[in-house]
Amino acid sequence: MSSSPASVPCAACISPAFPPARFRTVALVGPPNSGKTTLFNRLTGLRQKVANFPGVTVEQHLGYVRDMEGEDVTLIDLPGVYSLTPRSEDARVTVDVLHGRMPGTPRPDGIMLVLDATNLGRHLALAVPVVALGLPTLVILNMADSLHSRGGQVDPLALARELGTPVVLASASEGEGLVAITQFLCLAPNAPAPAALPVLQDVPACQTWARRVSESAGYRRPLPAAWTRRLDAALLHRVWGPIIFLLVVVAVFQSIFLVGQPLSDLLQHALQKLGAVVASQLPSGLMKSILLDGAWNGTAAVLVFLPQIMFLFLVIGILEDSGYLTRAAVIADRTMAKVGLNGKAFIPLLSAYACAVPAIMATRTIENKRDRLATVLIAPFMTCSARLPVYSMVIAAFVPNRHIAGSLFGSRAASMLALYVLGFVVAVITARVLKSSILKSSDTHFVLELPPYRWPTPLSLALRVLDRAKAFVLRAGTVILLVSLALAVLAHVPPHPGRSPAIQNSVVGRLGHVIEPVVAPLGLDWRIGVGLVTSVAARETIIGTLGTLYGVDPDSRGVELQQALRRELSPASAVALLILFALAMQCVSTMAVVRRETNSWRWPALQFVYMGVVAYAAAYIGHLVVVHLFA
Repeated sequence: MSSSPASVPCAACISPAFPPARFRTVALVGPPNSGKTTLFNRLTGLRQKVANFPGVTVEQHLGYVRDMEGEDVTLIDLPGVYSLTPRSEDARVTVDVLHGRMPGTPRPDGIMLVLDATNLGRHLALAVPVVALGLPTLVILNMADSLHSRGGQVDPLALARELGTPVVLASASEGEGLVAITQFLCLAPNAPAPAALPVLQDVPACQTWARRVSESAGYRRPLPAAWTRRLDAALLHRVWGPIIFLLVVVAVFQSIFLVGQPLSDLLQHALQKLGAVVASQLPSGLMKSILLDGAWNGTAAVLVFLPQIMFLFLVIGILEDSGYLTRAAVIADRTMAKVGLNGKAFIPLLSAYACAVPAIMATRTIENKRDRLATVLIAPFMTCSARLPVYSMVIAAFVPNRHIAGSLFGSRAASMLALYVLGFVVAVITARVLKSSILKSSDTHFVLELPPYRWPTPLSLALRVLDRAKAFVLRAGTVILLVSLALAVLAHVPPHPGRSPAIQNSVVGRLGHVIEPVVAPLGLDWRIGVGLVTSVAARETIIGTLGTLYGVDPDSRGVELQQALRRELSPASAVALLILFALAMQCVSTMAVVRRETNSWRWPALQFVYMGVVAYAAAYIGHLVVVHLFA
């Protein structure tokens, strides 16, 4: 049974919390790489939100889909698991929700179990304990299109008889099987419980179930895709694999400038036009200066980098959904093992390049607690997207845009790549120190299932990028706006005529001069000191802060801020600022999530101090080296 995506009714509304009790709740369960999240996105469209399970820093995805009777059903996309015997924190969350033990989260009325139809031999082991829970369950054999195209087969009716619960062949990426799924959503609370199955907690026994059931259902495993074999021969090669990975990384950073920068310029032009309209409606005076030069332009100075950040998330999403990042984790395991980390730490660390907060949550997939803690402590060294606006601004101000390898790789992309590499190198050194001392533990085996290569689903990519863009804009509209507004007010207290010259006598100016002796050895002045303090709330805030403190023209904020930086900072000072930003923690949200993950303030406090000392020392050395080179 199949349908087009349009057959699933959907209205654009988002609830901030769990819906009222009259709405039914269905849990979406499945192993990693089964296409569970693709199905979730296909069913819910824009009607979804991301939050955390109460008291647990594991993301939950809530979505709402209208069933065939016109009523809303809540879907909970649970973390992927291979069994209901939890070995990691995120697997424990899935088990607790299914058993109704998660505070603040209702026990689901039904379960949709998503399995990869091309890998039933392994994935069916999860069906036995899930069906044995006794909840109305629909088993969805996803990726049916790939199963058939590669010569595989299965009899869903025979499998349904064996499991005692409905089974449907579907393809989330193609929209097949959605009618049967929405019928289940309509009937889930009233559907009969599945036939009784023995409750097997022993994983080998479940796997022996799985084999018998798949044989009875006439399952024939599909042949491996030819292009998967050819790609793996190159991408997993001991020599060519790492080289290709490095080329991919270089291409990502170069594309941020080639594609993202022109889009940022267009957005900046639009924001300037909008700012001019706003300015024309405000009467001249102190209030206009505070609202326009402070709040509006401080926020707009950060928003202009939204296209670059969205492009970064798009590229990471493509690499992840295509199956390449899993291969990269296999390649990285050879290096990570040398510093005492498991290959499973690679994907959380890679996701930290987008944001350290979900990356730290993702460490819950690491079974070894000491490996997990070490990964948590080094994750903030990975350059997150919040640092990208600062890098772009300073690099554009001091690094001329010259070709290094023809038109494929430029000096600005090389400078940015160097900062990312710096954070990674310091993280590796820190991991080595931790794993050879206070977090020393025995080696653990790295086992990771390699999914077949797939074309990324445009809908899932779009929803992921929009979700991250919404989070960035929300932060710009709250934290950065409030910081910019407060800064603008304090820059005018006590009241003084003019704008820039007298700002040194304001509250902000006096605070800056208190900080200045600390940053002066790095060649930085009091304005940068104030910017470093405000950036603790949100790293990007430093751009709006400097724009206000340097008193740049609101109509050409990006250009004039770059000119102000070139005028006030030396190349050595610019290098020190970049290194400081690359290595210092400077993020309240990250410290908060580390505290929640470790259940103690000791680790985030130690992390903040250690990263601060390392950042300051490295910035001081970098400043001296550049001064010597230019002497």
